[in-house]
Amino acid sequence: MTRIANAALRAKLTTAEEAAKFVKHDMNVGMSGFTGSGYPKLLPGAIAARIAEAHDRGEEFKIGVWTGASTAPELDTALAEVDGIKFRTPYQSDPMMRRKINDGTSDYADIHLSHLAPMVWAGALGKLDLAIIEVTSIKEDGTAVPSSSVGNNKSFLDLADKVILEVNSWQSEGLEGMHDVYYGTRLPPDRKPVMITSVGDRIGQPVFNINPEKVIAVVETDHEDRNTPFKAADADSEKIAGYLLDFLQNEVKQGRLPKNLLPLQSGVGNVANAVLVGLMEGPFEQLTSYTEVIQDGMVDLLDAGKMTVASATAFSLSPEYAAKMNREAQDYAHKIILRPQEISNHPEMIRRLGVIACNGMIEADIYGNVNSTHVMGSRMQNGIGGSADFTRNAYISAFVTPSVAKGGAISCIVPMVSHHDHTEHDVQVLITEQGLADLRGLAPRRRAKKIIENCAHPAYKDMLQEYFDHATKTANGQQTPHDLRQALSWHVRFLETGTMLPA
Repeated sequence: MTRIANAALRAKLTTAEEAAKFVKHDMNVGMSGFTGSGYPKLLPGAIAARIAEAHDRGEEFKIGVWTGASTAPELDTALAEVDGIKFRTPYQSDPMMRRKINDGTSDYADIHLSHLAPMVWAGALGKLDLAIIEVTSIKEDGTAVPSSSVGNNKSFLDLADKVILEVNSWQSEGLEGMHDVYYGTRLPPDRKPVMITSVGDRIGQPVFNINPEKVIAVVETDHEDRNTPFKAADADSEKIAGYLLDFLQNEVKQGRLPKNLLPLQSGVGNVANAVLVGLMEGPFEQLTSYTEVIQDGMVDLLDAGKMTVASATAFSLSPEYAAKMNREAQDYAHKIILRPQEISNHPEMIRRLGVIACNGMIEADIYGNVNSTHVMGSRMQNGIGGSADFTRNAYISAFVTPSVAKGGAISCIVPMVSHHDHTEHDVQVLITEQGLADLRGLAPRRRAKKIIENCAHPAYKDMLQEYFDHATKTANGQQTPHDLRQALSWHVRFLETGTMLPA
């Protein structure tokens, strides 16, 4: 049975192969998708096939791809492996896409997730030629029920010259009513306050408005999202989670946080999942979350009554929990709110609500600067995502990582980060499996002392102290002591020998 209740849009039903013919070389295409949820399942592959055929004929064919965040192999891999992407933004995590970015095949702009929609409205990235958006259903009045992510879809639908819709019957019809699509955002000087004062506030509507005259094709699909199982928490992740939970309990004890904490934001990954497991077992009740993605652990917290409401822009669930959400989405519609990412990541909301932010990183230096995007200073990993949206505006901002990588060949605490994403001014707490450093209110030299003592791996602790002592003498009493001749020598040594440890 079709989920396209609008007769005019149902008349535009076609195959992915036919719809892909509307995509031309040099177009900018806004596609749905955020952390592997709600991305178009068929169109990207059909477009990739057309690009490959054009390349076989010696014709140039590349497109710009704008999304909400990362997608899935059906989108990023399919288009990247045929060298079909001229430009990608704002975030990706696909190995093939990463390879094409780093070898220069595809240009990549690493943009804060809250910034992309306003840049598209302003036309700063050029014209948006086409939007390809997955939805759960199309209602009789022509509005559409969003699927498992909202991301930038509202903006893409509004601003694109043309629209292609994928209606995915795999997505649960119970999602209807879960979304809060806000249409009040404006560019300066016409911006107004966004009136969210508590996590559960709804200020928008449950459906997308769609101009039917812009819709050039509709494709029906029945394909599941890319949902990957979470790894069981390892010992390091459990230690890091334990330090964070102890820190939060002490903040409550000191009267700096309420007993139910403040709204939580958590990056995706092993450590984040361990923190959520710890919250299940911990003393906190009546928790809330204002974040980017709903993960398995948040569903467990909602089920247990430990969390009352969770606001995000997308799901990032394991296959088991995705199936559960599909079965029971209607039951969660009053506990989970999915918003456009310019609202889920909005600095005004994050600051007003007092979000407690916890994100992962690649490395931190002894003064508290954080690199979360580049390996050895040059090789793009995934992108900054929304980590800075939350870090800069959080009530408490924490970064977490194991103290070493590559079996100990890399120290994740270094003299100077090889790429700056989050400066010392925004990073309040650093945590590794070795311990926690509360950096609030500390001068640079005191931050260095605490980070080296609490966060560095034993194999590198003396080396870091030696560097700091040497830099202090060399810098002759400067505020942030560095010896620039040695500051990045650890990275150079790794590139030359395969380890940061000296011979």
